Amino acid sequence: MNISSYQKTLSNLTLTDPVMSKLIKHIGPIDFKPRRLPPFQSIIHAIIHQQLSGHVAGAIYNRFISLFGNGKFPTPKDIMNMDSETIRSAGLSRAKAIYVKSVAEMALKGLIPSLKECDKLSDEELKDQLIKIKGVGPWTVEMLLIFNLGRLNVLPIHDLGVRKGFQIAYRKRKLPTPEQLERYGRKWKPYRTIATLYLWGAADFINLNEW
Repeated sequence: MNISSYQKTLSNLTLTDPVMSKLIKHIGPIDFKPRRLPPFQSIIHAIIHQQLSGHVAGAIYNRFISLFGNGKFPTPKDIMNMDSETIRSAGLSRAKAIYVKSVAEMALKGLIPSLKECDKLSDEELKDQLIKIKGVGPWTVEMLLIFNLGRLNVLPIHDLGVRKGFQIAYRKRKLPTPEQLERYGRKWKPYRTIATLYLWGAADFINLNEW
């Protein structure tokens, strides 16, 4: 996203939602640059991060890569040639080791689209295609859409950090349900991804005594 597009996005969110406007001013600019990695790699990255803090997941991810000895992300064939117990030694749960091998198997079968193919598919088309893979649910696809493909209208309504950020920023007594977040988030369209980044920021950085 270039500077002018980013400013347009922030202006849109500021005009449509006073609380989001306050949040944007409080946190300041957020650097949003999609990784543009092979989708196979991005999906495994998201699986490893499922239900873990970024710090813990990052350490496991790095240990996973180091298992293959060359400092590079493994190919699908590399992963299929490694037994699950060795993969688990990086810190993955038994279920996640199975999921990682499942993704590798689907990649070898040509069932995971390339970056160019992803760019031709809508968010919903990608979600419908990828959630057929064992271990890949809506959240995993949403992380691919946001951080790897740079899609601008994604709101992970089941993400605990997003829900917590909304609770803090909007001073709610309880966490919003996914359905409540979905309804409220309609006003952020077509820039729900940027709103999501600021809600994560609220969860991580806002001190309620200063808000």
